[in-house]
Amino acid sequence: MKHSYPNNERVTTALLLAAGIGSRLYPLTRNEPKCLTIVNAMSILERLISNLNQHGFKHLVVITGHLENHIRDFLGNQAGDIKIDYIFSPLYKTTNNIYSLWMAREIINEPFLLLESDLVFDESLLDDMLYPDRIAVAKMQPWMDGTFVTINQSQQVKAFWAGNAYSFGAIKYKTVNIYSISLNSWHCIVKKLDQHISEGKVNDYYETVFAQMIADGSLFFKIVSFDDKPWYEIDTIEDLAEAEKLFSTDNYTCTEGVTLSRPDFLNVELINAVTPSLEATGILNATK
Repeated sequence: MKHSYPNNERVTTALLLAAGIGSRLYPLTRNEPKCLTIVNAMSILERLISNLNQHGFKHLVVITGHLENHIRDFLGNQAGDIKIDYIFSPLYKTTNNIYSLWMAREIINEPFLLLESDLVFDESLLDDMLYPDRIAVAKMQPWMDGTFVTINQSQQVKAFWAGNAYSFGAIKYKTVNIYSISLNSWHCIVKKLDQHISEGKVNDYYETVFAQMIADGSLFFKIVSFDDKPWYEIDTIEDLAEAEKLFSTDNYTCTEGVTLSRPDFLNVELINAVTPSLEATGILNATK
């Protein structure tokens, strides 16, 4: 199946999942949500907002949980040209990112960019992510874990796999946890999410749904390589140190964007939160 999108279908809405408690960074996450982690003088969230503004985004939906008032106080309801809405997930302590994504089922009614709030990346990497249905990936490196994918000759995702699964010699690509999703795909995804949540599978990962849909042919993602510019997923203190090397002022200059006001509480040490890594031991799209 081939996808063709007119120029005017550029994605201008983003969905940020920012509900996690950041257990792998505790006790740092005791005082701040993960997206307010400072990476060389700029928080993950401020860098993200700058990137979205640079690419003409008009609407941001943030799924909050842990210390959600800090995020609201930092962003407000408008950042540059971006209107901001919030959805609080009351079960954030006992659910996973599949539940956070499901929480957005009613407010999202257009193509959108799905991001997680522990990512820092060069703003130019979004250039090729502005049209549905695409997935950001990078060739697997020794430091990477979590979900990866294999692809077909059309540069589309063939299968999702868990990080410790054996892929029979195929080239593996790490998911960067950034997706652009068309409205048609979103409608299909919501049906699958409804099914999982109704069955009580609130601790699954949304990649489980994506994997099942890729396998049955109801979802397609074209890959976009993130190999050419810096990016990092911050799960641990060690990850934060590596990200600060990549985004140091010596070798990286962030595009100037919207400057956000900083409430008094941001004078304390800022930290990160992250969803635990996948625990599945095999291919994610295996049917049961």
